[in-house]
Amino acid sequence: MSNISDMIENFILDQLSEFNELNLSRNDLADYFNVAPSQINYVLSTRFTYPRGFMVESRRGGGGYIKLTRLNMDNDEVVELINKTLKNGIEFIPAVQLIDNFKEKNLIDEGQCELLKCAITDKALSNPVNNNNILRANILREILIHILKED
Repeated sequence: MSNISDMIENFILDQLSEFNELNLSRNDLADYFNVAPSQINYVLSTRFTYPRGFMVESRRGGGGYIKLTRLNMDNDEVVELINKTLKNGIEFIPAVQLIDNFKEKNLIDEGQCELLKCAITDKALSNPVNNNNILRANILREILIHILKED
């Protein structure tokens, strides 16, 4: 049986299946699943991230409304996503989420996906100065832009 976070994620994804944009009430969703609103925040902040192809806009007050948008991922949006996500460095897990999202959207193939993941591991980035997140972002940005230009 899946946990409550999985159920909330699947519920939201089902709601998004018809439309690329969804307005949610944090409190209504929390009531529906009988959880604290912070549980909804947790799901949104970990499962509906920019690297995974989502944009979340939160409005405080009035029940805490949230606007959730699934990115279309056309070339301009992909380049914007790459630049915005990788601007100030990226940790390994969000980088893998970004790569997996690109594979799911058929922007890169399985081989490219695996190569990118190998290229950004801490082992591959081993250096005396701890700037792995910036280096990881630079590598991802350059490779992804190159792959997209080939198509």
